[in-house]
Amino acid sequence: MNHQIAVIGLGYVGLPLARLLATRYPVVGFDTDGGRVKELMSGMDQTGEISAAVLQGVLVTYNPYLAVQAPAGTKGLYCTTEETQIEGANTYIITVPTPIDRSNRPDLRSLYRASETVGRVLKEGDLVIYESTVYPGVTEEECVPILERVSGLKFNADFFCGYSPERVNPGDRKNTIDKIVKVTSGSTPEAGDVVDRLYRSVITAGTHPAPSIKVAEASKVVENAQRDVNIAFVNELAKIFSLMEIDTKEVLAAAGTKWNFLPFKPGLVGGHCIGVDPFYLVEKAHSVGHYSELILAARRVNDSMGLFVGSQVVKLMIRKGIRVKGAEVLILGFTFKENCRDIRNTKIIDVVAALRDYSTEVTVYDPWADPLQVRREYGLDCLAEMVPGSKYDAIIHGVAHGEFREMDLGAYLRENGVIYDVKGTLHESDSRL
Repeated sequence: MNHQIAVIGLGYVGLPLARLLATRYPVVGFDTDGGRVKELMSGMDQTGEISAAVLQGVLVTYNPYLAVQAPAGTKGLYCTTEETQIEGANTYIITVPTPIDRSNRPDLRSLYRASETVGRVLKEGDLVIYESTVYPGVTEEECVPILERVSGLKFNADFFCGYSPERVNPGDRKNTIDKIVKVTSGSTPEAGDVVDRLYRSVITAGTHPAPSIKVAEASKVVENAQRDVNIAFVNELAKIFSLMEIDTKEVLAAAGTKWNFLPFKPGLVGGHCIGVDPFYLVEKAHSVGHYSELILAARRVNDSMGLFVGSQVVKLMIRKGIRVKGAEVLILGFTFKENCRDIRNTKIIDVVAALRDYSTEVTVYDPWADPLQVRREYGLDCLAEMVPGSKYDAIIHGVAHGEFREMDLGAYLRENGVIYDVKGTLHESDSRL
């Protein structure tokens, strides 16, 4: 197949994929956010996942499908908000977000809208590949009917589908998209082969062809649910050992001397994968009559850790004779993980809420987070720079950004103040998770 590719959704997943594919194929990236498209076409990526030099190296100023503008064999990336610009594609890859709602139910509205967008331009012989995280069955049972209804075409006769779960790790400069094995699948054996060859042509780590789309869909939610359960176990250990006044990190170091011990660490579990994907598996399990006790229990444990951290800091303050009401607390970091700008589903906000329940004054400093985005998404003011001379009764090391290793925390701490290390990477602290 002579691929002319349209990537639908240019966020943390879509942009790295579009950029990689554009090194070999003509690619048009489509997004409904005009500001995002304008930013990308200027050669900048606000998420920080793609450097300006790398992005500018694949950008073209015209639609690479159009023969009147582009010679045969043209490759490169062109970004747009206009549906008409993706009509020339024959391979559509959907990479839109699939979050959960306030009740922890899967929110597939963006996926449905993206399917409608593709349906309006779908032609005979086209291939539609989904990468968004879903529970088993979504592609063929929910998205395909939308494609058929909008396009008027027949599935597996006029067009074909594939599913290849995204494995993008935001902020990771080592395990980039091309260095992570890609699971692939297709709606027919022939379609599966086409999908696999496409990804194999750009993924240096290789591919793993799954026997069906449902198997590929299930693999995505399972890999993150497994991490969630394991982290929940060590988080519960942290709570138990805190009551026993035993250092959890030292316990794990001792236990880790056995060859088959799994090296998980306690922490705040946020982001758009581990903190979300298990709910997709739970939703499907419930629909087929199974109540997922273990997965939901793990989610409850991990979602309680923000409150636990807040309460631990308050206990330390009381022990040191610090008046909690009105105490000033500094939290270092707001993004969901270190050296990354992604604030989606960050659990630092739970720590903030827990501390405010004790009537403390909370300041958040994060040189990676966009203060405007934090304000818009969470209604919270976030410092991009520290205020010289500021002093705090407690400092919480919440996210292990590289910049924090260079800070002299003592310079910002009042006499007899508390340092609490959530990440367990500081040399000196009063306590750690």
